[in-house]
Amino acid sequence: MTPLEQFLLRAEALLARVEAVLPPTHPREPDWKRSTAFRWRRRAAGGASYLQPVMHVAPIALADLQHVDAQKRQIAQNTRQFVQGRPANNVLLTGARGTGKSSLIKACLNEFAADGLRLIEVDKADLADLPDIVELVAGRPERFLIYCDDLSFEEGESGYKALKVALDGSIAAQSDNVIIYATSNRRHLMPEKMSDNASYRHAEDGDLHPGETVEEKISLSERFGLWLSFYPFKQDDYLGIVAHWLASFGCSGEQIEAARAEALRWALARGSRSGRVAWQFARDYAGKLPSP
Repeated sequence: MTPLEQFLLRAEALLARVEAVLPPTHPREPDWKRSTAFRWRRRAAGGASYLQPVMHVAPIALADLQHVDAQKRQIAQNTRQFVQGRPANNVLLTGARGTGKSSLIKACLNEFAADGLRLIEVDKADLADLPDIVELVAGRPERFLIYCDDLSFEEGESGYKALKVALDGSIAAQSDNVIIYATSNRRHLMPEKMSDNASYRHAEDGDLHPGETVEEKISLSERFGLWLSFYPFKQDDYLGIVAHWLASFGCSGEQIEAARAEALRWALARGSRSGRVAWQFARDYAGKLPSP
């Protein structure tokens, strides 16, 4: 064996040992049987990103979401179409905070998990990895709901364009077994300024047309086929949600009735009559009751 051949053999052996300790450069598949929900995790220093199973999925059910019946019907029907392999839309849920936007998506997972629905939660900072995620699950028999919570963008953020491309802007068709649901407090996902109004112009036919700045801001939200809007709850609605959660914690009718005034004071102190505030009050109130 020549010195060159000896050198090449030693080099190959060294490379094999180095590769054995380095993280993989491509996303690895998780154990799909461990959970119905996964989080996309990005590793630093060039390591491969991966899907992390969520071992304790929030148990919320569609029946737990009160006074959002219209939104619940629409998202449940859209999700049902998706898991049955029929045409369905990406969904954007926007509006008042604490009104059940995120909970509704989690409830859809629990409702349709037995039909093959799986959820992948992706942080806004990792939206550039959407093509990798879609490629990773494209051949799977399950139906994957990619979930982006509390989505909003500032000017120039990279995730904005990545999501636009994933929704409806790539030469590659969106995978048949992937759908995107996102929540946001902003209807158009980007900050809106008074100066944007100056960009509107009158056409010869008398119609008012938005300028390029406004067009850019609404172009992302328009890529979602279904918009669901959520609004602050009225007082009676808020108290009804409080009663639902207190009953779920085992409170009697008399205890629920006695809690009304305190529930209103709780909401006043927080400046909101939202479903989240109702749930937090119910946990606090039920937890303080003496054991039977």
